[in-house]
Amino acid sequence: MKKLTLVFLSAGLFLSSCNMEKKAETTTEVNPFFTEWNTPMGTAPFSKIKNEHYMPAFKKALAELADEVKAIAENKEAPTFENTIAALDKRGPLLRKVSGVFYNLKSADTNDEINNIAKEVSPLMSKSEDDIWMNDALWKRVKALYEKKDDLGLNQEQANLLDKTYKGFVRSGANLGEDDKAKLRKVNEELSLNFLKFGENVLTETNAFQMFIDKKEDLAGLPESVVIGAAEAAKEAGQEGKWLFTTQKPSMIPFLQYAENRDLRKKLYDAYLNRGNNGNANDNKEVIKKIVALNIQKANLLGFETPADYLLDNRMSKKPENVFALLDKLWKPALDVAKQERKEMQQIINEEGGKFKLAAHDWWYYAEKLKVKKYNLDENMLRPYFKLENVVDGAFKVAEKLYGLKFIPRTDIEPYHKEVKVYELQEANGKHIGIFYVDYFPRASKRGGAWMNSYRKQWKPDGKEVTPIICNVCNFSKPVGDKPALLSFDEVSTLFHEFGHALHGFLSNTSYYTTSGTSVARDFVELPSQIMENWAADEQVLKMFAKHYETGEVIPDELIQKLKNAGHFNQGFATTEYLAASLLDMKYHTLKSAEGLDVEKFENETLKAYGLIPEIYSRYKSTYFQHIFTGGYSAGYYSYIWAEVLDADAFDAFKEKGIFNKELATSFRENVLSKGGTEDPMVLYKKFRGQEPSIDPLLAKRGLN
Repeated sequence: MKKLTLVFLSAGLFLSSCNMEKKAETTTEVNPFFTEWNTPMGTAPFSKIKNEHYMPAFKKALAELADEVKAIAENKEAPTFENTIAALDKRGPLLRKVSGVFYNLKSADTNDEINNIAKEVSPLMSKSEDDIWMNDALWKRVKALYEKKDDLGLNQEQANLLDKTYKGFVRSGANLGEDDKAKLRKVNEELSLNFLKFGENVLTETNAFQMFIDKKEDLAGLPESVVIGAAEAAKEAGQEGKWLFTTQKPSMIPFLQYAENRDLRKKLYDAYLNRGNNGNANDNKEVIKKIVALNIQKANLLGFETPADYLLDNRMSKKPENVFALLDKLWKPALDVAKQERKEMQQIINEEGGKFKLAAHDWWYYAEKLKVKKYNLDENMLRPYFKLENVVDGAFKVAEKLYGLKFIPRTDIEPYHKEVKVYELQEANGKHIGIFYVDYFPRASKRGGAWMNSYRKQWKPDGKEVTPIICNVCNFSKPVGDKPALLSFDEVSTLFHEFGHALHGFLSNTSYYTTSGTSVARDFVELPSQIMENWAADEQVLKMFAKHYETGEVIPDELIQKLKNAGHFNQGFATTEYLAASLLDMKYHTLKSAEGLDVEKFENETLKAYGLIPEIYSRYKSTYFQHIFTGGYSAGYYSYIWAEVLDADAFDAFKEKGIFNKELATSFRENVLSKGGTEDPMVLYKKFRGQEPSIDPLLAKRGLN
């Protein structure tokens, strides 16, 4: 009987196994990543993509990539640019397809399942990258070509791609011995997992804090639109009849600006500052220590004294001392202005009979009062003129006047979320350029901040044009009650900023994937974005899009003048908090050892040594500083101010010749936006400007001269 049972069990297991194989085959057949997307412009069919499709797609894509790389490395023919460098540039089409969707959604519309998949995929991706960069046979082919690069008859883009590829191998450990390669692989894997952990912790902490208010008197000072928005948020959270405020900036900043209840301002701001620093499962201090230690180990393995030395080696700045020189040049004038701002705000407190010293959680509140006092300008006077749809239209019109672009709404292209809108970009003659997803409102499934990314980059494999698919993702003020989304001027500037990044991706005109669009030095990539902010504040442009959402009235000259008069307002604070974060970033990445690192103590002592006043915190405290602890801007947060030197100088040229001067716009498009990473960034800048940039326009722009 037992024997018979075993036979039946075995048969059952066999049938079960067969069924699983059939199920797997079926899954493979319907997995949308394994089919051609017969959608407009090859856009992703988001509704057909399920979470269970990702892992099979990643595994197949990584296996295909491994086979492709093996074929290149083991090619019996002598290495040529085409069979080695260009072939590597084309690698992994399926992986690029899967990653383009997965990682964009992980940032913009994630869930627990996606986060768990990311943890599973991360070490596989890390291993795959290392398998390429540490492949000896492949490295020998690349090195052989590099050593005779001057005899290959390459054009500028090809020469730059060869140079990037060669340096990519060197910087990824190709010259290391086997023991050190094994160590580097381990470091890369652990870094990728810790970057993920850091970001997940910040998102969890941001979503976890909710400040419900149940007394109407605690809302004193808040504009009606903010109160209505908070009531709607509370209702969505299941607490109808109350008002909800969170550490998402569109919720937090208006509360800090207008709420008269000082204790609640402190409660909310403290919650924001302490994200990732609450001694719970989401605390990031130990994660930071691991990341810092791993970064040092990686830099040392690759022959660099500190992570900053390694990371800056292929940027415009080249060395840490060059970054510190710029930051130090700006620090004292910015801090002096901030101290004057503090003095003026304390005077208001004293005049109102307050018996307390200005604190960090008071800054927004008294800055708003000071702005009204000095310039008779209240942010709520501006918001009615900055309806989101009008601001978007304004950005599009600037691009049209500069570059002849057209933006066509595409309701036939499926978005990944109901709040996302889709546009097609065309040249003035109707030629298709690319597809643009815009996603502007905060939600629990989206990380904080604002960014541009690509689902597909522009390039020309074998001469065939591949057009870009790009997204702008932000966290702006949502529609409230019967009112549309009305933006602050800061949000207007952010929209133009991210739109500038998008134009950099869209107007790319390169042959190779590796050199396309925003694939440039980290401290050059912010030039196309930051220069767009200048148009957002220009009087001529404001009159194009700043129209009252109810009456359609164009923003009056008086209000524009007030905005212009207040242009340098609070710049001491804004510059100082930014520079503090940049300095903190550089100090972490110039550490030579992480032994005994106490994150809070290190942060406090670093900023105290620079004389940062207690009323201002670093724009990002360590435990939620995602720019530098999730891998993107490590030793690179300074890039914004570095690029601002370029953008202020570049916009001076437009002010001299006309902000819509066609000749200048064409030069900027051809020499900066279209070139991607095909040439040295300073060479590109000088081709546009005719000279190296001066820091003077930046100092004047920020009122620090």
